[in-house]
Amino acid sequence: MYYFHIQNNEIVGKGQARLLNTENIEVTKEVYDESEKYIYQYGEIILDPEFESKQAQKEAERIARLYLTGADVERGIYQAKGMDFDDIVAMVTQLQPEGLDIKALKIELKANNFYRGNPYVNAVGALLGFTSEQLDKFFETKDYTVLLPPIEEPVEVEDET
Repeated sequence: MYYFHIQNNEIVGKGQARLLNTENIEVTKEVYDESEKYIYQYGEIILDPEFESKQAQKEAERIARLYLTGADVERGIYQAKGMDFDDIVAMVTQLQPEGLDIKALKIELKANNFYRGNPYVNAVGALLGFTSEQLDKFFETKDYTVLLPPIEEPVEVEDET
């Protein structure tokens, strides 16, 4: 037997035994094993209609908290693009992209840790031609090769002779 334990109209736990002073609702093993997908509503256990969006939000928050050291970031950019932070400052000074404060960027580039959720990471990454997905993967793996442009497969041309 598998149970969800309910108090104050919320699932407060689960188990394979009934608890005293708690409403116990019997569920299938499948529902029990995927309990995070369910909520208690209107006196019954139902699939949480907001589960997917909650999971997406949790993942976005997890990605935003990823960080690398300043050396990791500068090394990765250098290995992928041949540029260091001085080169990036020069590029931003020359391009003067709207909404990117060069003095604030210089301060950010002195940080010990770079968090993926920092808007300067996206702004500079976009200027360097990196996609958001590439930056996410770089911050997860510290592997600069994910910042390299994809290798195009050679196209075979049929010989018409």
